[in-house]
Amino acid sequence: MYLRTILIGATLAATGAAAVQAEGHMQTAATAQVAGNSDDISGSVTLNTTASGRTLVKIDVTGVPAGTHGVHLHETGDCSAEDFKSAGGHIAGDHQHGVLVEGGPHPGDMPNMTVGDDGVLKAEVFLDLLEIDSMIKDDDGAAFVIHDGSDDYTSQPAGDAGSRIACGVFEAS
Repeated sequence: MYLRTILIGATLAATGAAAVQAEGHMQTAATAQVAGNSDDISGSVTLNTTASGRTLVKIDVTGVPAGTHGVHLHETGDCSAEDFKSAGGHIAGDHQHGVLVEGGPHPGDMPNMTVGDDGVLKAEVFLDLLEIDSMIKDDDGAAFVIHDGSDDYTSQPAGDAGSRIACGVFEAS
């Protein structure tokens, strides 16, 4: 009986999640088309505002090398440099980098993402400190970046996550 209750609850939760979006409790604010320094990496990231005031980041990228990767929102909407450094640093506001340091995290910091052998990076993350109008839709825009290594959640200013292997510029919806 307990398992049946869990399954029914899970089904209702999934149905409810779709209904919440359909009723307007979540709205897409910006979308980035992600491309990598290898032709295999591609996908999209959406920033969604919610009725609770939190930002829901939805990531759906394929072709990412297996392993653990740091992912962040960067301060400049420019992916033109071959190494993607044109995207600038993390969206920081007046915060320190990382969830393991006093004064952290940056508004653009997200948890490390583990990618399996299938190359799929699919995740949903809530960001409480991100202000879409002033940090994403500002004059120089913003970008989503995938790094080749994992973020250590402490190193300043950007977590020592290694080279940037993919980038996407956010466009307002």
